[in-house]
Amino acid sequence: TQLFRKEVELCGDASLPDRCAGIEFDAITPDEKGNTFFFKGAHLWKGFAGPAVLSNESFKELDDIHHIGHVDAAFRMHNKDNLDDHDHIYFFLDDKVFSYYNHTLEDGYPKGIQDDFPGVPTHLDAAVECPQGECMTDSVLFFKGNDVHVYDISTKAVKTKQWSHLPVCTAAFRWLEHYYCFHGNNFTRFHPVSGEVNGTYPKDARNYFMRCPNFGHGAGHKVPKCSETKLDAITTDDAGKTYLFSGPNYMRLDTRRDGLHGFQITRTWKEVTQGVDAVFSYDNKIYLIKGDQIYIYKGAAHYTLIEGYPKTLKEELGIEGTVDAAFVCPNEHIVHIIQDGNRMRDVDLTATPRVINRDVPLPISPIDAALCGADGINLFKGSEYYNYESAMILAMGRIRAIPKPVTSAMIGCED
Repeated sequence: TQLFRKEVELCGDASLPDRCAGIEFDAITPDEKGNTFFFKGAHLWKGFAGPAVLSNESFKELDDIHHIGHVDAAFRMHNKDNLDDHDHIYFFLDDKVFSYYNHTLEDGYPKGIQDDFPGVPTHLDAAVECPQGECMTDSVLFFKGNDVHVYDISTKAVKTKQWSHLPVCTAAFRWLEHYYCFHGNNFTRFHPVSGEVNGTYPKDARNYFMRCPNFGHGAGHKVPKCSETKLDAITTDDAGKTYLFSGPNYMRLDTRRDGLHGFQITRTWKEVTQGVDAVFSYDNKIYLIKGDQIYIYKGAAHYTLIEGYPKTLKEELGIEGTVDAAFVCPNEHIVHIIQDGNRMRDVDLTATPRVINRDVPLPISPIDAALCGADGINLFKGSEYYNYESAMILAMGRIRAIPKPVTSAMIGCED
């Protein structure tokens, strides 16, 4: 017995499925805390590392006694207008649906799929949530063969699309605003509205979504230490999402529940290939500046470049030269452009044509990035920041604020 236990410790339990051997998942979903579960048969994996365990250890009804030894599809609901459903996990098997919260089956479940999701077919292949802003409304994408059934959570309307260019998805997963169709031991990333696939796919899931011997993991980006932080740009969009840019990568603060990761800027803004100098948000759009070029993206339905862009800064904002930082305060229409190390130039975004209407010196030089929010204006310089109550105080003041160290609570770095 002792010898057998020693062999299991060294080699692993041969009765358990090994995702590093290359398997096809039945379903993938996060729970309300952001823990991701990968399902195969009667087993699941918790997160991106570790061995398989029986599914009924986490969700006790997922067993053969209840005739659901596996799941066809699963997703986490996004429905902030109905907190009775928001963040619940839904499992689908044949023609039934099960709703869990805090790993407990909700009263009244299982139900028929048609009772909860009218118009959605049975015997699904995959499902994934799609919040408003990434889809046009809060929606669920249900996959069956090459058909994608887009279910509007509020109206319960279903639109069916055919994405024959995608492989048949056995599982689907939304991670950090990106959408993945899993098939075999591979995945293909797709746009949740159009189904468009950009880049070279399929890719081996073992290089990205799990830690396996002899396979890479993600882009190799590590969360920087706060003492080593240097931002190129930072902005908060109209939906409250804060983006931080450094070199060719960006991070998003409100995705910490799903893990704070860095990704290449081109994953979301594919036309911006050499990093950014400055960025600001205004009128549900995000403005990315590099050199003398400005790229403007619509914020709705997964950022898309507005036709006719990029343009020069002279054409769009009436300014020349490179930009150090830029910011727009909430509910205002003035973009404050920091140039030449210590000059702040203001441009009214409602004016035609746009011209500089204020040019003042700053008491700090140089500036890496700037952000305006409820706590005022933060000017970032290396691993420190300077806080000013308002743009007016910043423009009129001649006294340099006391620098403070950047913290993990501010930008998600490691203290």
